[in-house]
Amino acid sequence: MEKISKLTPFLSVTSRLTETDLGIVASQGFKSIISNLPDGESDDQPSSSDLLAAAQRNGLEFVHLPVVSGKVTDDDVADFAATLSEIKGPALAFCRTGTRSTSLWALSEAYHLAPDAILSTTAAAGYELEALRPRLETRWRTGRIAEDAGNVVPMQRIPTATPYDVLVVGGGAAGIATASSLLKRRPSLSIAIVEPRDRHYYQPGWTLVGGGVFDRAKTERAMADVMPKGVKWIRAAVAGFEPERNEVVLEDGEHLAYRTLVAAPGIKLDWAGVEGLKETLGRNGVTSNYLFEMAPYTWELVQATRGGQALFTQPPMPIKCAGA
Repeated sequence: MEKISKLTPFLSVTSRLTETDLGIVASQGFKSIISNLPDGESDDQPSSSDLLAAAQRNGLEFVHLPVVSGKVTDDDVADFAATLSEIKGPALAFCRTGTRSTSLWALSEAYHLAPDAILSTTAAAGYELEALRPRLETRWRTGRIAEDAGNVVPMQRIPTATPYDVLVVGGGAAGIATASSLLKRRPSLSIAIVEPRDRHYYQPGWTLVGGGVFDRAKTERAMADVMPKGVKWIRAAVAGFEPERNEVVLEDGEHLAYRTLVAAPGIKLDWAGVEGLKETLGRNGVTSNYLFEMAPYTWELVQATRGGQALFTQPPMPIKCAGA
């Protein structure tokens, strides 16, 4: 489970949770869970219904308030504030990185807390939300004029920063290699890589893990260790693209400008595309080299095979690697 950051005595935030994590959360004294993660946003997240069932098994109240990444609306903020007033505390809110949940709290508090106080609190929790300042200040001024939490405050467009020569979305093997190659040829380029994860996985190596050549541990590194020197690592999630402005929108609403964009976010795996696959993957002789957790199981099956027929399937393009 990822780090839990306390915003107030009542509310803490974290990144995505699994069904197993909920047992740990309950043991730490939390009473309620708020999920701000839409179902299906990433291929490795449990569904809200599965999390609800796990929460109920552990005596936790579970509320699903899905918020689209990079598009925290005033209605979302109002729903979040209403939920906080109704549930038992202490509560734990989560999304993909924790940024959306933290932004919801910040905006819900902005009518009666000054922006500097809010931003210092979020920064201490590990979330830099300076891009929210225009909206926070608008809400703060509105709150001073009238204590009406139902006011609708228009979203403010965040001024763009100085553009990067090259902005790379995705810190996988493709994004890292592209940035490194460009810097080697033109060291003067200003390059940034946008990647929310703190671990880097060399996915081409998973095929070799499945073949018994690589140890799985050798395919995992700290993201900071593989980031090319001279490249700025922006640890955030991308919510959207605005090519007409040469900008990328981050999960907290910040806009990044660029001269050239390299989009290398990877491919989302749709295990549900094959009926029954998700339920049986990792057992009953069904495996895939496309998962860090699963590649060693491939090698186990290979070693245990003494005869018979092995069935290999390959879907039409686009896929990660036809050789896997």
